[in-house]
Amino acid sequence: MSRTYPQRPWVGVGVVVARGTADVLLILRANPPNLGQWTLPGGVQDLGETVFQTAVREVREETGLTVVPRGIITVVDSIHHDDAGHVEYHYTLVEVLAAWLEGEPAALDDAAAVRWAGWDEALALVEWEETRRVLRLSRAMVDAWSAAG
Repeated sequence: MSRTYPQRPWVGVGVVVARGTADVLLILRANPPNLGQWTLPGGVQDLGETVFQTAVREVREETGLTVVPRGIITVVDSIHHDDAGHVEYHYTLVEVLAAWLEGEPAALDDAAAVRWAGWDEALALVEWEETRRVLRLSRAMVDAWSAAG
């Protein structure tokens, strides 16, 4: 089934990768939708794969990093219409918070560039308000876990 002009939504997984409490991972999209924008790593869930397995695989494929999923942040609807008003892309995105385990980030599959950014810097770089909302929720989760010890 084609991802453009789909007959049903695709399930995608976005991953907020936190390195300690100070840094978050961003990728520069190499493909549509959101081509050329800073965003989170992620991709489409494969049949027979859990959401957390998808998160680990997608981060590895796009950046080469090894991560450990820590929890579900929220769910986001990503619906893009063409100029005629038809649904060109429709993703239901499960947003996962993951902790960096090892590796140095590299721009691999679907990523034109990759970088660590501080939370405030990431909020300034990201264009889509829903991703900024996910980042704010994630930061609150990371801060809460850090405070709990």
